[in-house]
Amino acid sequence: MNPDRSNEAPVDDELDVLARLVPIAGREIVELGCGAATLARALLERHPDSRVTGLEVDERQHAKNLASPQPGLQFVAAGAQSIPVADASFDVALMLKSLHHVPMPLLAQALTEVARVLRPRGYLYVSEPVYDGPLNDVMRLFNDEGVVRVAAQAAIDAALAAGVWEQVGERFFEMPVRFKDFADFEQRMMRPTFADHRIDDAKLAEVSAAFMPHMKTDGAQFARPMHVRVLRRLA
Repeated sequence: MNPDRSNEAPVDDELDVLARLVPIAGREIVELGCGAATLARALLERHPDSRVTGLEVDERQHAKNLASPQPGLQFVAAGAQSIPVADASFDVALMLKSLHHVPMPLLAQALTEVARVLRPRGYLYVSEPVYDGPLNDVMRLFNDEGVVRVAAQAAIDAALAAGVWEQVGERFFEMPVRFKDFADFEQRMMRPTFADHRIDDAKLAEVSAAFMPHMKTDGAQFARPMHVRVLRRLA
C-alpha cells in the first residue's frame, strides 16, 4: 500500500522536522542506533540544556563515538531490544532509520523496551525510509529491505493496538542524499562497518551500471522518501 504523501516536502536537516513534532529542549533523550550521532550532536548544539544517550551496536562506530566526546552526550554499546538503563529514564526516544535494522523477531521486544525506559507521556520519534524511489532501486540490488521495512511499520501498528502508545504525529518528506561519485556511494552504502553485503565483482558492476546514469558533473543526487511517526507513551 502506497502511503499518502500529501504533506511531503524536501528537508535537508531532519532536526527541523523533529523539533516541530517533539519537545526536545531540556529533555533526557535516548537515540537507539545512533550511528555517528550526527543529529544528536546538532541537537545538543541547539539545546545544550538537553542530554542525549546514544546506543549503537556497531563496535567500530561505537569506538569512534567514544573518541569524540561532547558535553551532554554519552554513548552505550547496546541495541534497542535490550536497553541497559532503569525504567522511566528518558523523555524522548529517537529511532532514525534504525527500527528496520532490529532483528525481525525482536521488533516487538524493542518497542516494549522503549516504552519501559520512557517516562509516562514520553515521546518515540521513528523515522523510516519508504521503500520507493530511484535510490531504493539502486540499493535493493545488494540490500533489499522491502521485507524488514514492512515489518518495522507492522511492529509499530501492533504496539499501538496493544494500548501502550498513542500516535500523535506523522510526516512524510524527501531528504536529499548526495554522492561525490560511485566510489563514495560504494564506501558509504555498500560497505558499511555494521553489515557485510557480500559484494563481489559482478555485483559491483551491476550496481555501478544502475548508479552511473544518475551522475552529473557535480555528483549524484537522490531524494530519499521518509516516513515519520511520533508515538506517545500512555500514562
